[in-house]
Amino acid sequence: MKFFRFSLILVVYAGAYLSTIGQDADPLTKKTVLDGIKISGQWFVGYFSENDNGEYSNDFAIKRGYITISKEFNKNFSARLTQDISVDNEGDGIGDIELRIKYAYAKYKFGDWFFFTNPAVEFGVVHRPWLSFEQKINRYRSQGKMFFERVGLVSSADYGLYFESLLGGKVSDEYQKSVSKSFPGKFGSIGIGVFNGGGYNKLEYNTYKNVELRATLRPLGDQMPELQLSYIGAFGKGNTEEAPDYMLNSGYISYESSRIIGTLTYYKGKGLQDGSAVNDFGNSVDQSGYSGFLELKINELNLSLIGRYDFFKQDYTPVKYEYEGKIVGIAYHFYKNSKILLSYDDVKTTSLSERDKSILEFTLELSF
Repeated sequence: MKFFRFSLILVVYAGAYLSTIGQDADPLTKKTVLDGIKISGQWFVGYFSENDNGEYSNDFAIKRGYITISKEFNKNFSARLTQDISVDNEGDGIGDIELRIKYAYAKYKFGDWFFFTNPAVEFGVVHRPWLSFEQKINRYRSQGKMFFERVGLVSSADYGLYFESLLGGKVSDEYQKSVSKSFPGKFGSIGIGVFNGGGYNKLEYNTYKNVELRATLRPLGDQMPELQLSYIGAFGKGNTEEAPDYMLNSGYISYESSRIIGTLTYYKGKGLQDGSAVNDFGNSVDQSGYSGFLELKINELNLSLIGRYDFFKQDYTPVKYEYEGKIVGIAYHFYKNSKILLSYDDVKTTSLSERDKSILEFTLELSF
C-alpha cells in the first residue's frame, strides 16, 4: 500500500510538471500542482440491532468511509487516490479504525474512436467492471454489500489494468438529468480488466491473473434508454497457493426511470475469488444463484422504498451450502446522493446446520 501511495504522489507531481511545459511564464497564467485537484467524501454511519441465532446485540458503528483526492492534469490524463476507512474486526488490532487504500491509479482518456465513446484506461489499484457499474443503479451500498460481493464472487477494486468505454455516443441530456448520468452510453457500455484476483485488501497468493468483463447493451437506444442488458464474466484462479478454478457467468437486466428502478440477476459458475469453495479433493464446486432488486421513488417527498431478494447455493459433496437474503427499507434523500435509510436485513444460511441472522438498521450516508 505504501508503494502505491508513493507512486501516486510521483505521478501527481510529474503530471503537474509536464502540464506546465510550454505554458506562458507569466505567474498569473502558469499552472500549479493544485490546479485540477478535487476532494470528495462519503460516509456510512449508523445504529443497528442484531439477532444472530438468538444472540442479541446492538451498536453504533462506522460502516464505511471514503476520502477521495483526484487530480486532472489535462483533458486526457488524471490520477485518483481513495482512502477507505473501516473497523478492524480481527487480529491484534480488533476494534481499531483503519485507513487503507481503495483506489490508487493513473487514468488516461482516449478520444472517441469508431463506436467507442469516452474510452479510458486505469492502471494501479483500479475499478473492477461489475460493482462499479451495479452500484450506480442500486444506490444502497450503505445498507450492505451487493449480491456478488456478499457471497464472495467479486470485489469492487483490485491491483491491475482496467479499460472501459461507452458505446455509440450518449443518451439524451433530459434522461441524464432526470434519471442517471452514470454510464450514459446510447447503446450501452463495456468494461474489461486483468487483475491479481484477490481484491484491493488482499495479498496475491499465486502467480495467476484473473480477467473480469462486463458488456452492457441498451437495445433500444434513445427510444427506451431505461432498459439495459448486461453480461458479466470472470475467469481465472482462486487466490490460494493451490489456485483452484474460478469462473463466473451472469446475466443482468436493469430498468431505470424517474419513478422505478428494477434489476434481475442470474448467476452460474464455479469457485470463489478467494479460493475457498472447494471440495475434499481440492476441486472448485459448482454454484448458482439469482437476485432481484426494486426501488420505488416517491419524488414529491424525496422518499424511496426498496426491496431485494438473494439466493445462492454451492453444490458441495456430500453437504450443500445455501444462502438466502431478504432486504426491505425506506430512504429519505437529501443533498445530492446523501440519504437516511431504515432497513431490515434477514439472512438464512443452511449447511451442516441452519443459521438465521437479522439486522434492523438505521444508516446515515453523507456524500459530498
